[in-house]
Amino acid sequence: MAASATSVALLPAKFVFRGRIEPSKSKFLAPSSSSPIPCHSVSISSRFRRRKPFGIQASVSISDPQVQTGPDDLVASILSKVTGSDRGVLLTEEKHKEVAEAAQELQKYCVNEPVKCPLIFGDWDVVYCSVPTSPGGGYRSAVGRIFFKTKEMIQVVEAPDTVKNKVSFSALGFLDGQVSLTGKLKALNDKWIQVVFESPELKVGGLEFRYGGESEVQLQITYIDDKIRLGKGSRGSLFVFQRRV
Repeated sequence: MAASATSVALLPAKFVFRGRIEPSKSKFLAPSSSSPIPCHSVSISSRFRRRKPFGIQASVSISDPQVQTGPDDLVASILSKVTGSDRGVLLTEEKHKEVAEAAQELQKYCVNEPVKCPLIFGDWDVVYCSVPTSPGGGYRSAVGRIFFKTKEMIQVVEAPDTVKNKVSFSALGFLDGQVSLTGKLKALNDKWIQVVFESPELKVGGLEFRYGGESEVQLQITYIDDKIRLGKGSRGSLFVFQRRV
């Protein structure tokens, strides 16, 4: 979505212990004329595949304009590139570029008015961000990752307008904790959503407390189906959400 932030970003890009988080530090959640899946409105306030003896290559190159790919190939290509990358942290610049190219191509197959599509609701894993420190804020910075190992990043979108983001982690390798946010979703137009989050809640061991103030994010939904959702923040960060099963 656009931003101030998966329709929905996971966590504010910057955690502030006093006052409001800047809207520009957004996080998570263009339409096209063709839609591979039916999506009814709801209200809310090759590189070709090469055959090998024992398998099929899943990666798809988008750099060659002669290659014709469909949404299933593009989805498989994106997921194959981001899986095991610690949500983008471990990818090279070239791999980030490949993900961006596949996402750009895939958005041509996005349903019309994706913010009204009921597929938006459900539980989602945040599997990639082009700016890896964006979802999770300071916990995902280079220094933060030394002390906090991310276990899960989950975003739950509940009808009609509730968004819940959670980052669970292990601190110093032995102390489990999580940071969670709850917010209200508002459709700005047929592509962009805005979420206003309450102050973050931190749980570490037996401690539980809130800190900081409200935060606001905007996100453009550029593609959605029954498997993945793509979003773009106000500053252009690309997010990939995979539906939990």
